[in-house]
Amino acid sequence: MANAASGMAVEDECKLKFLELKSKRNYRFIIFRIDGQQVVVEKLGNPEETYADFTASLPANECRYAVFDFDFITDENCQKSKIFFIAWSPDSSRVRMKMVYASSKDRFKRELDGIQVELQATDPSEMSFDIIKSRAL
Repeated sequence: MANAASGMAVEDECKLKFLELKSKRNYRFIIFRIDGQQVVVEKLGNPEETYADFTASLPANECRYAVFDFDFITDENCQKSKIFFIAWSPDSSRVRMKMVYASSKDRFKRELDGIQVELQATDPSEMSFDIIKSRAL
């Protein structure tokens, strides 16, 4: 069902795959793209895949939404995980594309219940592994 504010529909598969990532931990990451008037799943990352695999899957000059399940060890030696929502909007992408992704982001994010950290990145340095780690702690 399209939202009047952004005109963007969210495919059910987006929500289902996110729930699987969150509860069953079937995926390390999910990359979403806007296709016409709806958000669709573009790529699912296996649990064995790394953060480097994830960042390599993002196109260099097109916007995407992504979620990444980040595992880490706290200073108290506890195993934890945080689910990141990343809005990837490279400087080199088309202005219209950036506008569509920006205007639909909050609506799409609301559909994914359980996001713990949000990150906006316009180039790879803004979502380096060190930044992800510091935001998780």
